[in-house]
Amino acid sequence: MQINEMSALDLSTAIRSGLVGVREATEDALARAHADTLGAFTHICDERALARADELQGLLDDEGFTPGPLFGVPCPIKDLTQVAGLPLEGGTPVLRGNIATTDDGVVMRLRDAGTVIIGKTATPEFGLPCYTEPEGRPPASTPFDPTRGAGGSSGGAAAAVASKVVALAHGSDGGGSIRIPAAACGLVGLKASRGRVSKGPLGVDGPGLVSEGVLTRTVRDTAAALDALAQGWPGDPYFAPNPSGTFLAAADQRVQPLRVGVLTEPVITDDAEVHPGALAAVEKTVAMLRELGHEIVAAPKPFDARAWDAFAAIWAVGSLGAPVPPEAEDRLRPLTRWLREQGRRYSGQEHAAALVAAQQVTRQTAALWDEFDLILTPTLAQPPAVHGSLRDDEDPAEDFAKQTRFTPWTSIYNLTGRPAISLPLHTEIVDGVELPFGVMLGGRLHEDALLIAIAADLEEELG
Repeated sequence: MQINEMSALDLSTAIRSGLVGVREATEDALARAHADTLGAFTHICDERALARADELQGLLDDEGFTPGPLFGVPCPIKDLTQVAGLPLEGGTPVLRGNIATTDDGVVMRLRDAGTVIIGKTATPEFGLPCYTEPEGRPPASTPFDPTRGAGGSSGGAAAAVASKVVALAHGSDGGGSIRIPAAACGLVGLKASRGRVSKGPLGVDGPGLVSEGVLTRTVRDTAAALDALAQGWPGDPYFAPNPSGTFLAAADQRVQPLRVGVLTEPVITDDAEVHPGALAAVEKTVAMLRELGHEIVAAPKPFDARAWDAFAAIWAVGSLGAPVPPEAEDRLRPLTRWLREQGRRYSGQEHAAALVAAQQVTRQTAALWDEFDLILTPTLAQPPAVHGSLRDDEDPAEDFAKQTRFTPWTSIYNLTGRPAISLPLHTEIVDGVELPFGVMLGGRLHEDALLIAIAADLEEELG
């Protein structure tokens, strides 16, 4: 098997057994990154990556060293995250040439796990839209059809994994930004429970919408990455209790019969059209779950679409935290400017009310959904979007509305802090091209291990 065909766990096993060298694996990933045609990368750090590979290879010669399950695996970092000495441009021309001076905590954890950072992956401006079309760079595309987007905001990461440049790539999810690209590119994407992956020691969690994570091609790779990332830092404002074992072990556990609630009606907007392929993906998953012995019942909408306005308000105010020099405001793309304008219009009292409303929605969702072990929905309402079809520079408000119609379920889990995973369980011919349709499974708060276990079962069932 070629290096790029291996899962992250299989590659690390080959490295630890001496069948593949760390430098060999790194050189393979670097060569493929340089040959990328899908807009996955914004920066590739050859010399640094190779030096790291040689350092790791040397560790294997120490008889007292015990490598972890991701040791030696190449892993790029999303360009919203700091890696000391590498560009930090956030998908925007106003930060072009900016170099990070420190590492974010998630980078430290991935480095501690023995991964090799090979570069930075593309993201839209400050990670705000659900498509990755950064100014001055090619859009990130799904390898299923390069005329369609890889999703966002972790679109570059998804393109890199789906095109088999790497088996593992860092991403982050504030409204679906791991799960949306996973669905658009036929990958596994987990948004962990709030507090599971710390933003520390330098970052802060704010309202707790964002979760760091990875894009992978297998559930077990995702589980191994979560084991590496799910370590807190002093002063964390949110706390997720540790599972009884590792998340990787959870992927091998037998799941007892569960009660699964199914919902295909859009939640955060009332005017989203759901593609037949998205519905077929859910139907296929329902059949597999029944075959595995689980009970399937209808689930209610957790809240009215108007209740989602709290997320929109928090998202708009949050956009004001982007590090934009005052003189560069007019150089931002129209959607970013519009979001920031919306954010400035909220008074302190209105923002506080939005935070209260978000907590009320969280309680309401728990009251309606905690009777289910899992909630099953489509990940997206439509197939991967054609480049430019969501973006509307002439009418940023309509741009934002089109994004909500494209993603009418993902941000529920950011708003409530509950875990959710997108799985690539279905493809369908659309306009003459086979395209992926992801399904999303959501769980109760902190039940990440159960999500991983059932996702692994479905992966095995699909073969």
